[in-house]
Amino acid sequence: MSNSKIVPLEKDFAKWYTSVVENAKLVSYSSIKGTMIYRPNGWAIWSNIQKELDRRFHEIGVVNVQLPLFIKYSEFNKEKEHVEGFSPEVFLVTKKGEEELTEPYVVRPTSEVLFCSYFKSIVNSYRDLPIKVNQWCSVFRSEKNTKPFLRTSEFFWTELHTIHSSKKEAKDHTILCINLYKDFVENFLCIPTLMGEKTEGERFAGAEHTYTIETVMKDGQALQAGTSHYLGQNFSKTYDIKFTNKENKPEFVYQTSVGMSTRIIGAIIMSHADNDGLVLPFGIAPVQVALIPISFDKNPEVLSKVKELNNSLSKKYRTFIDESNNSFGFKISEQEINGTPICIVVGPKDLANNNATIIVRNSLEKINVSLNEIETKITEIIEKYKNDLFNNAKKRLDESIVEVDSYDKLVEAINSKKIALAPWGGSPEDEKKLKQQSGGITPRCIKCAISDKKCFYTGKPAKNLVYFGRAY
Repeated sequence: MSNSKIVPLEKDFAKWYTSVVENAKLVSYSSIKGTMIYRPNGWAIWSNIQKELDRRFHEIGVVNVQLPLFIKYSEFNKEKEHVEGFSPEVFLVTKKGEEELTEPYVVRPTSEVLFCSYFKSIVNSYRDLPIKVNQWCSVFRSEKNTKPFLRTSEFFWTELHTIHSSKKEAKDHTILCINLYKDFVENFLCIPTLMGEKTEGERFAGAEHTYTIETVMKDGQALQAGTSHYLGQNFSKTYDIKFTNKENKPEFVYQTSVGMSTRIIGAIIMSHADNDGLVLPFGIAPVQVALIPISFDKNPEVLSKVKELNNSLSKKYRTFIDESNNSFGFKISEQEINGTPICIVVGPKDLANNNATIIVRNSLEKINVSLNEIETKITEIIEKYKNDLFNNAKKRLDESIVEVDSYDKLVEAINSKKIALAPWGGSPEDEKKLKQQSGGITPRCIKCAISDKKCFYTGKPAKNLVYFGRAY
């Protein structure tokens, strides 16, 4: 039975998404178009994502830094391809109070330029390399059509930048990071992914290679969840970042950049949520275990037992006791909307029988368990919960992929909320034509190289099998 506060996803997917975001109190809208106020629930989800990614970054030798918000316009303009990729989206600061600036400042849409300046100031010898740094920050890009988490003018993200002494080391790091993202999204967020290299037309501005993990939402649209870019020496030559190599000769560094943003929260919602509200992966839930005492005003022993239970569980999990005067139905509904993975209900009858009822969010299954065995049972439930979330999403992903060999079949498949897998041999210009002709269909990533088929769109020999779809 669906929650009456949530618009059914079968009725209107866009309104369902917005109603989940609003009722779960993730964000509020700001007075400036495209910006959001992150409410405690929304920021807690992002903070938990950040903590887990930070842990993984540190394991591969990455440390955190913080760079300025502004970039000099002249510095930003040095890298032509990069500027052309972002110029329609950038915000410029032209005045300080009433005084005109002699040179405008770019409000960072991304921080390659800032990192280049930083790297140039600290690197001298091959002995200084590699340097692996990350910053958690917000960036700003103008967006016409905005939607919470998915398209916003300000969004938060991780920007991981590295410089290396060799092409191989930099390329290896690029692949390492996209695999790190894949493992994080699949095993921590329970969302299956399609991983591969971007086509030339979808490549990050200024990169030689861009690798991506693409996720597929319940409405059949794709969402780019994370990217890893091999920049080669494009930026280091433009910004003169050199080191003295082992032969005592000057050489330009090899660079990478890696990113994942708050857009991933949109992917979590559209992968797992249902008509009762959020369904959160266990690792990122602000409250992992909610304890709900019943009739504790009449029977104080119930609340005492729940607090005793909480003292034990809070050592392992993020817990919450609902001691409000709201009705039991309201309390349960609120935890469902918020996506709390596990609720434990204890009332006078339960206490008399030394039992509790566990309600699992993704299935709303009710499990009676002895209070003496509750911690062991929760461990079992968590593992099953994670597996069920991933397997349900994986089944949907697998069923959404359709192999096609013509333009008409591609459009038919994608209009039917599918992802098309097709032979491709087109140019970036062909990608633009396809997008315009089809109403927004783009290549999402390359699955593998092929040599025995013709491109479905150009008729030329195909180079790759590519996933196509409409994307957020």
